[in-house]
Amino acid sequence: MKSLSIGDLAKATGVKVVTIRYYEQAGLIPPPLRTEGNYRAYTADDVRRLQFVRRLRALGFTLDQIRDLLLLSSEKNQACNAVDRMTKRHLKEVQQKLHDLQLLASELERLSQCCQGKGRIAECRIIEALAP
Repeated sequence: MKSLSIGDLAKATGVKVVTIRYYEQAGLIPPPLRTEGNYRAYTADDVRRLQFVRRLRALGFTLDQIRDLLLLSSEKNQACNAVDRMTKRHLKEVQQKLHDLQLLASELERLSQCCQGKGRIAECRIIEALAP
């Protein structure tokens, strides 16, 4: 595979150019090689790594967690218990967020039933309930 420009990498991975630069600064992807004209030149490995980062971000992992997972994934002969622990910890966080969102949805449903869009703002039960 020939080298890719940053624009081509963005198209290949669905990650914006500004985000690619940010990931480079954050150490999630290594600084790319440079062409004679000093343009970034990405490889197939960079595409795979950026796709991995993108997938982890879509799953809600933080940049620090992604950095740790990238480090772990580079050590092929090591046991995967650290990855398992990280995944289980993240799952618990996601489950807590889901629980909190379900509570929020119930409260919003309750508030919506109080008003149903009738009346004036001055008597709005939703505004009243949300006010400090």
